[in-house]
Amino acid sequence: MKRRLIRDALAYGASDQEITVAGWVRTRRDSKAGLSFIELNDGSCQANLQILAPATLANYESEVIRLHPGASIKVKGRIQVSPAAGQAVELLAEELTVLGFCDPLQYPLGKSRISFERLREVAHLRARTNTFGAVTRVRNALAFATHRFFQERDFYYFNAPIITSSDCEGAGQMFQVTTLNMDKPPRNKDTGAVDFSQDFFSRPTYLTVSGQLEAETHACALGNVYTFGPTFRAENSNTTRHLAEFWMIEPEMAFADLSDNADLAEDFLRSLLRQLLERCPDDLKFFDQRIEKGLLDTLTRLSTAEFTRITYTEAIELLEKAPVSFEFKPYWGADLQSEHERYLAEKLFHGPVIVMNYPKEIKAFYMRLNDDGKTVAAMDVLLPTVGEIIGGSQREDRLDVLEARIREIGMQPEDYWWYCDLRRFGSVPHAGFGLGFERMVRFCTGMGNIRDVIPFPRTPQNADF
Repeated sequence: MKRRLIRDALAYGASDQEITVAGWVRTRRDSKAGLSFIELNDGSCQANLQILAPATLANYESEVIRLHPGASIKVKGRIQVSPAAGQAVELLAEELTVLGFCDPLQYPLGKSRISFERLREVAHLRARTNTFGAVTRVRNALAFATHRFFQERDFYYFNAPIITSSDCEGAGQMFQVTTLNMDKPPRNKDTGAVDFSQDFFSRPTYLTVSGQLEAETHACALGNVYTFGPTFRAENSNTTRHLAEFWMIEPEMAFADLSDNADLAEDFLRSLLRQLLERCPDDLKFFDQRIEKGLLDTLTRLSTAEFTRITYTEAIELLEKAPVSFEFKPYWGADLQSEHERYLAEKLFHGPVIVMNYPKEIKAFYMRLNDDGKTVAAMDVLLPTVGEIIGGSQREDRLDVLEARIREIGMQPEDYWWYCDLRRFGSVPHAGFGLGFERMVRFCTGMGNIRDVIPFPRTPQNADF
């Protein structure tokens, strides 16, 4: 008989329907009346299905009473009304098959509460807990909502390369990819430098920090595209907000300016939140009760919120007048810190804020230089509790200005010849942004550490799985 999801079984009501379910035992207790009560979960929802396993089962003495948390079973039986409080239905077992026993002395997920730090050490099992099962379902819903949003707006899904020779951000925090023996690498006879002509790609290559530059090539041919894939930063940071491997969502639009970019970012965030509230009400209620009080109200309010738009210069003026003492003093020319971003979104405007037109010195070379010669057409979207959630810009579409900006930061236009070609052959105004997917998942769940919203976090000195 085909397996039914526990999520669907719980919705049957008093149907007296015969079904088969399968999952992992959360708890088992025995009654004096010769009956075992088993709480079963299959990951399809937050709730468990109670299984009534009578002593009349053929394998009751040999197997059922040996079941402990973590064991896997398949159960055939009938759904019936449950007299117990807190559950509408239960399953009276007619057949129970043990698929895999679990030794309670070795299984690390017992009945006692386990810290998130400890669960990172057993990341291969933590999805079986209530919290991480819910994180996975929220992450899945946000990914589905992302594709749905862009597909409904005629964006093409674009697969950016993982291995690249281009440093999109110009920061140099990239993981190198090589097949050379680095214990004894080949050397150039004249310079003594590593001879990468003998490497697999015949040049230095790296794991990508962004798919943006490549996405621009297709936006400048097809109109609108978006990427959704893994990116990497070799940044030696051990904060609750940084990962070495994370996923990015990066839409790119041809024939668009900074205002169009901000409009898309607003619509995208509101759409994500509306779809999440619709698809994951039970999981969000769990996070609201167990992780962050008021989370549901925040997500509901932001799903219809208006976004305030201010310039970077206005933001600095407001921060300089703020009646609070910041750890990092705000001044024109300095990048906004998380404390500044949260003050603007939480204390000053009480909602999402888009800050636009940043000083060129603190932004990347590809951002369009404004007429004042001091700022670029960049934007950051700020949310309460998290600060920056989206960063984007109108791209520099003038060849001479782009080449000058590349030289200004110490790089050579020749290394970006193909990127410059987009400005040589039918250049158009275009814009796009990037959203760190894990930061969005963290915001929507209230989880305190970004390492707990990705299945296997990659951080300095941590790649155990």
